[in-house]
Order: sequence, then structure tokens, then C-alpha cells
Amino acid sequence: MSQSDKPIRVLVAGLGNMGRSHALAYHNNPGYEIVGLVNRSKPSQLAPELEQYTIHPDFMTALAELKPDLCSINTYSDSHADYAVAAFEAGCDVFVEKPLATTVADAERVVAAAKKAGKKLVIGYILRHHPSWKKLIEEARKLGGPYVFRMNLNQQSSGPTWATHKSLMQTTSPIVDCGVHYVDVMCQITDARAVEVRGMGLRLSNEIAPDMYNYGHLQVLYEDGSVGWYEAGWGPMISETAFFVKDVMSPNGAVSIVMDPNAKSDDIDTHTKTSVIRLHTAETGPDGKFIRPDQDMTMEGEPGHQALCDLEQDFVLRAINEDLDLNRHMDDAVASLRICLAADESVRTGRPVRL
Repeated sequence: MSQSDKPIRVLVAGLGNMGRSHALAYHNNPGYEIVGLVNRSKPSQLAPELEQYTIHPDFMTALAELKPDLCSINTYSDSHADYAVAAFEAGCDVFVEKPLATTVADAERVVAAAKKAGKKLVIGYILRHHPSWKKLIEEARKLGGPYVFRMNLNQQSSGPTWATHKSLMQTTSPIVDCGVHYVDVMCQITDARAVEVRGMGLRLSNEIAPDMYNYGHLQVLYEDGSVGWYEAGWGPMISETAFFVKDVMSPNGAVSIVMDPNAKSDDIDTHTKTSVIRLHTAETGPDGKFIRPDQDMTMEGEPGHQALCDLEQDFVLRAINEDLDLNRHMDDAVASLRICLAADESVRTGRPVRL
């Protein structure tokens, strides 16, 4: 049996929403063998397929005892960097959920550890594996810049979803936690370096810490003249009006995701499903009227949340077995985090941040 035929032995840390989905992806993929799960306590919801695996309370102990080939780190953001570095030092490849870390210095420390160990680091930018988002990026790049990026994802959450959001906000604000995805999309479209970031935020609930905010808005200015904004709000008070805007404009036209008008903001599949991509071309004829009607590309048979996690772990398998070059992937993850953390700094200081 060749090295790449042997299943990759994976330790899965963190069994929240994303961790459970990634664990299922490993369980269902013959390229992997789960050697253990890590969670501080037994999760209230676990898919029947995952009941067979031992749940370890401590990551570092499980890493030392089980000696996995791959660590899948889906814990709260503040533990990502230390867990990833420990995994690299133990000779493992690493998949880590976004954001890569809670500071730029920690993110750079993880990338340096990956390079020093000669191991793969894949960051959980799930939209990079989504056929429709790839199409949006491709069509936007064809239009040519400079660009205006208009993006948001607001979630009117209650019950267990609001409880999850409050847990996340113990370490990370919504514009950092979700923003890294959409800022990453902006950066893939323009290729230009971000030069300035502005942010504003507001605490709309007494149920979160006094120094945390559950509504945030960032603006980013790029070297090529492109500008973008991203907005994220979580909680029972958040409006469902225009909660999902994914829109890119350039001198040559615009490309947008058109959402199903009946979609609900706290349905996790809504966050990735795109329904229709609409391409508008700015070109006009001698009469000043548009030459071409808008083109609607229906994205039939789109992957849902679990299928996307499966695609993401297929990519991790390929990255390891085919020795893919992940330098740009790692650089982009640090760049989008740097922008979102600068926005968070701007929210807290009330001043723009030059990068």
C-alpha cells in the first residue's frame, strides 16, 4: 500500500457546528480515519455516525497520546494558534477553522510553524470550495477593476443560535468572525493590497460583555482604488431586511448574488447558497441604451452546508497527498484577518487604521 493509499489519521478538536460537520466529512471519506474527537464536554447533539469515537477532554493530551497525521482544529478562535503550532511541532498537517487566530502576530506564528515543519496548513475558507462563489469571483475579475464591493451577512438569531453567537462573542466580534470570508473574496477579486480600514460597531444587547459589539461595519480601501464594505450583526434585534448583500461593481458592470426572497437569516444553508448570479454589463449603444440584457446564471444543484464541508476536506486530502503549494492560500488568510482585525481596532479607537 502506497503512502497516499493509507488513510490519513485525523484528530478532530471542537464539536460545535463546524467541528461536527468536518468530523462527518472525515467519517464519510475513505481517505481519512478518525482517531479521536476532542471536546471539553460531551456535546448535546452528535450525529449517530460519530457516537463510536472516543471524546477526549484535552487537545494537548490527545495529540501526544494518539499521534495523528492531521489535526482538525474547530475550537474557539483564541485556541487556534496554540493548538496549530503544537500540532506542527508534533509533525502533523493542520486544518484550522477561520479565523486562523485572534491576532495577526499569532496568525503569522502559525504560518511560520507550518513552513518550518514542512507541513500543510489549510484554513477553513469554505467559500473557496463553493462552485457559485468561484463563479462570482471569475465573473467579477473578467469585468476588471477598480471595484466597489458591497457585502453583508446579518443574522436575526434567537434560542440556540443566539446562544452560539454569544459564545463566539466571548472572543471574536461578528465583523472578524464572518468578515474574514467576505474580505477574502474581495482580495481574491482585486489582487491589490489593502491600504486603509475603517470600522464602526455598536453593542445592541446587555447579554454580551461591555467591551463587545454585536453589530459591526467595516470599510476597506485598496491600492488600486477599489473600495469595499462589509456589515455583520447577530442577535434577536437584527433586521431581516437586506440581510444578504453580495454585490461587486466596476466601470464595466456588476455581478451580484440574488437571494431567494423567502430565505431566513439564521438558516446556515442560506449563508452559502447563492440561488442566482446576475451579471450586468454597462456597455451602451449609440442610443445610450444597454446593448445586452442582464444575464441570470441559475446555480442548480448547489452543495448544502455538509456537502461544502465534504468538498473542503477533499481539498485537504489533495493538499497533503499531491503536495499542493499553499503559500498563496496562507498569505491570503493572514491578509483578510489583518483587514478584519484593523476594522476591530478602528471600532474600538474611533480612528481609521493605515496598513
